[in-house]
Amino acid sequence: MAAAIAVVDTGHHATVFEAARTVGGRARALVASDTSDTETPPLVLDNGQHILIGAYTESLRLMRHVGVDVEAALLRLPLALRFPDDSGLQWPNLPPPWDALLGIASARNWDWRERFALLRLAARWRIGRFKCSSESSVADLCAKLPPRLMTEFIEPLCVAALNTPAHAASGQVFLRVLKDSLFSGRGGSNLLLPRVNLGELFPEAAARWLRDQGSIVRTGLRARLITPMPQSGRWIVDGTRFDAVVLATPSTEAARIVSRCAQTAPYTMAVPLCDWASSAQALAFESIATVYVQGPVPADGRLLKRPMLALHSHAGRPAQFVFDRGQLGGPAGLLAFVASASQGDRAQIEQQVLQQAQEALGLGHLRALQTVIEKRATFACTPGLQRPDAKISPGLWACGDYIAGPYPATLEGAVRSGTAAGLSAAALKQ
Repeated sequence: MAAAIAVVDTGHHATVFEAARTVGGRARALVASDTSDTETPPLVLDNGQHILIGAYTESLRLMRHVGVDVEAALLRLPLALRFPDDSGLQWPNLPPPWDALLGIASARNWDWRERFALLRLAARWRIGRFKCSSESSVADLCAKLPPRLMTEFIEPLCVAALNTPAHAASGQVFLRVLKDSLFSGRGGSNLLLPRVNLGELFPEAAARWLRDQGSIVRTGLRARLITPMPQSGRWIVDGTRFDAVVLATPSTEAARIVSRCAQTAPYTMAVPLCDWASSAQALAFESIATVYVQGPVPADGRLLKRPMLALHSHAGRPAQFVFDRGQLGGPAGLLAFVASASQGDRAQIEQQVLQQAQEALGLGHLRALQTVIEKRATFACTPGLQRPDAKISPGLWACGDYIAGPYPATLEGAVRSGTAAGLSAAALKQ
């Protein structure tokens, strides 16, 4: 959607081929498969619980551009990593770096040595302009921090941002995320929690906007064959000529398409096409599981103290966060447990999360409604990772959260990549 909007904004026409019947990719709405109650309307969930932050400037710009009321669609809260016992920290509503300084200084259940250690390390990162060796992991960066800070701050923050455990996550990418979120402009660290389903949040509004501009959005149609026209620089997609093509697909699908292109392309094009496909195929992946659970309906509609709580995650207790969807525009008593970098099958994860909910939240009489497991939710953001470039061949680009750039696999990274690829494609015809 971001790529198509960029093309249209520069005065060109876009055609979107969407293989699924709904737009949005991994950030889309879905109807719950639980049908035990036939008297109520179908429950609309999301293909995984997502959050945004205030530093997602391009995502927010595009939402407004296509007519989304951002203030109504997103609940803005100060950054908070609070656990059920109210320990942890919360940023106050102050400009950086004062929000971080006061937030760390006032963290609950941390002694002064722990607070000082984190403040000292944050100061070192800032003085060093948030840069480190490309081979350093997040665990390497934080090796001198007390264990409690690792488990209650660094680990949850790392897995939420990079979906990769701290011992295996890129220290440089982690520092870039901190720089642009926690230490950028005022409000950059704010949590933005969706109060509407992910389809309404952007992709469905974007599809309507594109159609209103005269562009075409075709759902339920997979683009199967893309072939180059070397003489003219154009490309043919399933028999139709286009001036340029943007592959806005998962890396595995983009690699398959590009490998097939190489089979019929001239030799001078085939070699770089094969090289690009190999780079995309080399990426490793991490999964994310979201377990939707129905609990008792409270009188005030609030099952948790806050719309989002952090959870202590360890072997057999996989969830790092829980969201009270009843406080976010959803049905009262509906919770979403998120297990990043998850392992295990659906039944196992569901059972572990239900036990974790009972132990950590003191909640009983819970019923798992639906579990969404994205096996390839994000690429593994490891130190020194070489990601594919956006430009594949003249007239052919790729976009997505896996494309080379400073950010991990996030909505903002995907959107920025899409905008850049769309502008590059449109520049061919300027």
